Amino acid sequence: MRKVTGIAIVGLAIVTAGVLLAAADAPPPWAYGFAGPAPATPPVAPAPGGRAGGPAAAAPAPDDGALKHLPGSSGAFTITQIRDAFGPADWYPGDHPTMPDVVAHGRRPDVRACSLCHYPNGKGRPENAGVSGLPVSYFLQTMADFRNGARKSADARKGNTNVMIAIAKGMTEDETKAAAEYFGSMKWTPWIKVVEAATVPIADRIIETPENVEATEVLRDARSGFIAYVPPGSVKRGEALVKSGGGGKTTQCSVCHGADLMGLGPVPGIAGRSPSYMVRQLYDMQQGIRKGVWSDLMKPVVANLTDADMLAIAAYTASR
Repeated sequence: MRKVTGIAIVGLAIVTAGVLLAAADAPPPWAYGFAGPAPATPPVAPAPGGRAGGPAAAAPAPDDGALKHLPGSSGAFTITQIRDAFGPADWYPGDHPTMPDVVAHGRRPDVRACSLCHYPNGKGRPENAGVSGLPVSYFLQTMADFRNGARKSADARKGNTNVMIAIAKGMTEDETKAAAEYFGSMKWTPWIKVVEAATVPIADRIIETPENVEATEVLRDARSGFIAYVPPGSVKRGEALVKSGGGGKTTQCSVCHGADLMGLGPVPGIAGRSPSYMVRQLYDMQQGIRKGVWSDLMKPVVANLTDADMLAIAAYTASR
């Protein structure tokens, strides 16, 4: 049984959690954006355009029609323009190459703009994925996995996984290739600061919170990063697992992901990426929820990892 206590802040969902018990084979709720295990009654699906993957959030503030601004940007957008799923605001067009139309605008009705969730620079947020710097072949395979049912989420409440499946199914081959080449052309630069927090009651979880809540949640500022609070000692424990395999428990990550963990050939980089995203992928692959070519290769690597091992690995890789 897993005991979870304290205050969990995953992405931006802030929930006070009492003492919760989960079955040993249940997904670690915090990594999927929840305070506790799934209830017996299936949750209501998130509203279209709403934030999926976390506890029910308050309705977004109505648009007052005023133009919003960000330091360092000449842009000015209303809340409606910032949230537009088929043409969200691009605050810093000079920070990235010219976006393909599918990245900038998507295509109605089901293909939302890639830049809405992953940002024009591909940084993403804890509930999504950081996609900049991914090998083109890996990106294409991942989209194929979403389309053919090989990639799902171990926690059925994480509704934005289903949104991604719909987007992948709706994109043409040319659109998928254009997005893959666009995001692959940009080098990944970490924007997550990892802090070992002895005074924060995080127990056996990681807390990811934005550096600036308004910039992230309201304005979707693609230059505003995140802080990941991890349990004391977890970075060192993760380093041992990543670098030496933990005495035979797993495989050294550098074998496939490179000595600097920034990727090797078609294998993606894992340094400096969201730790909750990392734990979700490790768990989904271990449980056979995430399948496909790359996932099959990872199965023996993750087979013997505990939830605590996954947390430690994610804490270390995020810190690189």
